[in-house]
Amino acid sequence: MSDVTVRQFADVVGLPVDRLLAQLGEAGMQISDADETISDKEKMQLLSYLRKSHGRTEAPTETQPKKVTLRRKMHTELKTGSSGRGATAKTVSVEVRKKRTYVKRAELVAEEEDRLKQEAEEKARLLAEREAKIQAEKDALRRAEEEAERKVEEERKQSEEVLRLKEEEEARKVKEAESKVSDEAQAQARAEQEARQQKTEKERKTRHREPVADQPTKYGRKELHVAKGKGGRRKKPSGRRSGVAVKSSGEHGFERPTAPVVREVEIPEAISVGDLAQKLSIKATELIKSLMKMGVMATINQSLDQDTAVLLVEELGHTAKQVSENDLEIEIEQQAAAKVTGEQVPRPPVVTIMGHVDHGKTSLLDYIRRTRVAAGEAGGITQHIGAYHVETGKGMISFLDTPGHAAFTAMRARGAKVTDLVILVVAADDGAMPQTIEAVEHSKAAGVPVVVAINKIDKPDADPERVKTELSQKGVIPEDWGGDTQFIEVSAKTGQGVDELLDAVLLQAELLELKAVVDCPAQGVVIESALDKGRGPVATILVQNGVLKKGDTLVTGHEIGRVRAMFDESGKPIESAGPSMPAVVLGLSGTPAAGEDAQVINDERKARELAEFRQQKQREVKLSRQHQSRLEDVFSNMGKGVKQTLNIVLKADVQGSVEALREALTRIVTDEVTVNVVSSGVGGITETDANLALASNAILIGFNVRADASARRIVEENEIDLHYYSVIYDAIDHVKAAVSGMLSPEVTEEIIGLAEVRDVFRAPKIGAIAGCMVTEGVVRRNAPIRVLRDNVVIYEGELESLRRFKDDVNEVRSGTECGIGVKGYNDVKPGDQIEVFERTERARTVE
Repeated sequence: MSDVTVRQFADVVGLPVDRLLAQLGEAGMQISDADETISDKEKMQLLSYLRKSHGRTEAPTETQPKKVTLRRKMHTELKTGSSGRGATAKTVSVEVRKKRTYVKRAELVAEEEDRLKQEAEEKARLLAEREAKIQAEKDALRRAEEEAERKVEEERKQSEEVLRLKEEEEARKVKEAESKVSDEAQAQARAEQEARQQKTEKERKTRHREPVADQPTKYGRKELHVAKGKGGRRKKPSGRRSGVAVKSSGEHGFERPTAPVVREVEIPEAISVGDLAQKLSIKATELIKSLMKMGVMATINQSLDQDTAVLLVEELGHTAKQVSENDLEIEIEQQAAAKVTGEQVPRPPVVTIMGHVDHGKTSLLDYIRRTRVAAGEAGGITQHIGAYHVETGKGMISFLDTPGHAAFTAMRARGAKVTDLVILVVAADDGAMPQTIEAVEHSKAAGVPVVVAINKIDKPDADPERVKTELSQKGVIPEDWGGDTQFIEVSAKTGQGVDELLDAVLLQAELLELKAVVDCPAQGVVIESALDKGRGPVATILVQNGVLKKGDTLVTGHEIGRVRAMFDESGKPIESAGPSMPAVVLGLSGTPAAGEDAQVINDERKARELAEFRQQKQREVKLSRQHQSRLEDVFSNMGKGVKQTLNIVLKADVQGSVEALREALTRIVTDEVTVNVVSSGVGGITETDANLALASNAILIGFNVRADASARRIVEENEIDLHYYSVIYDAIDHVKAAVSGMLSPEVTEEIIGLAEVRDVFRAPKIGAIAGCMVTEGVVRRNAPIRVLRDNVVIYEGELESLRRFKDDVNEVRSGTECGIGVKGYNDVKPGDQIEVFERTERARTVE
């Protein structure tokens, strides 16, 4: 406080000026004028005098005030100037009031120490509670483990006891069965012995003609008979009736067959004891007894394998004939192969157009057929296998147009297997692409010759030599380079070179000498199938041998049906289709898989049996795959976390698209998420599909199909995820995005700083404070840390404090000293290293 006058000081303390001057004089100060100044020292001297005069001393600290508040008033006057002539100045009185409070520093330090002590005690209490909780959890876990071990031991003992009782019961049953068989054998032996004795006795009586007593008749007369008890019986003529020999003497007896009856028994892959006994016309107990002699314990309903049944039949003296369940299929295949061997006649070539997407395959075929197919395809790409036949001036050619997208690899492979010749379309401005090379590999694997059509030759940047160079590196050598492959430069837009391409195809077909048998039941292969809402299952079949006609019974895969109607690729009705002709067939029971063989069978009963047998085999394979996949999942998940599964219910317009989509989607697999196609099929989305998606928590995907009214109602009520697609790579990309969203983010760590502990300071209220030197990077307050001792991590946590001298700072850079407090850890020692790092999360994606 600056020096003030006595008058001003009197105003501040609220005393009269005269009394204040008197008190100053009594205190030993020579101040007599009210306008004299008084210093801070003189004020403290006056204060000490007044305290002594009132009986107060400075000694006890407890009685001194913790804080002192001083108030001061200052009066000043301000004069305002005049703004015009004749105006007078005004004087304004201003009072300034000030208030200042002084607090003892010792009290503040004591309060801060008390607060830090309370915080330390609270932290110690929380740490003790957490340790007690952890110990309680460990004790509970140990008790649970002991309880689980005890239950496992009890279950093991119970299982052993049940197994022992079961073994004793089986042994008792075996013993009873053996005893029963033994009793039956003894009883049978006794019966046979008694029968022999009776027969011997009868023969003896017959030989000796023992006298027979006379017997009275009804009217009292007596009649003489040869044997006893035969009175009144008429003598029957000699002969056999029901295996009984009638003798002239009036005696009846069973005669044994002169030779044993040997039966030929058909033994399937599995047969029950009862069914085998019925085929052998003997009792089941006899079979069981024979099995026991062979060391096999079986009941009447137990199934025997084929080898055991064959040994048993041969042991009983009969002939066993092994039969297989697929004998019918083998028989029909043999009959079909025998009927195909007839007179062969020339047939048109089947040509497949292959190549990379957007290289102009369908456009080239459009020019040949004078149609506009590519304009109607979604995204401008072909997503089905199209089958067409074209009448040219030099003969008929059947074309198969395969898709070029990577997901349709299986469809392109089927196209190569049923074709005679491949036209490989390569864009002159793009060169050989992945699907181009893949088409070459399919053709080589099928052994099919290739004709290369270098398309888009009319473009300014066309480079045919580049195409030849790139294909020659894959083993496709042009004829003008000394190879055996024809390269034709064409333009699907202007028609340049198309005639030369057709000539090359027909020339290659003549060299192949393509022939087929016409006079035989039709055979072919399914190119594509779909489910039409108005017409039902529709299949496109390429006939390979014979002539397919309306009314034929057709079997393809596990589907059967009578051909109700046939159409060509343009929808015109036809009555028949010969070799190398594609035909759209109506009347099948379902949509067969693309690539299935189609065969006409005249015997409808055998055709139906074959279809049912294939359906049964398909169900068994499906169940076995499901069971196998469950086992594989169990073993693969042992020791790992359970993988997430994205379930999908897939419906598409044609069978080929179903296969391509299912194959592409199931390949989207990561370590954490798998894609499972719960169900797939051809046709629109029905109520059954929606319920299946609801039950399996799956998403519905419709590819070129839509949901009906009932399915839409279920989807809306249960908020099922439904998506429609018309381009396959859109569906694949969206599923990949969904799988990426299910992946856990990738966490990476980056070390941003390293500090070396030089010394440790311990404060009773704060704990251990490590005096450190930042040797690398930067130490940040909010970043996680690790404490390293001899390059081994001994603690991981976070910083509690970071200071430079007495100031809290947010970061300290390399080459700077600092004080570091590690939160929850007080065992820091000199020589330790404190490593500061940052964690970053990055969303993972599926490539």
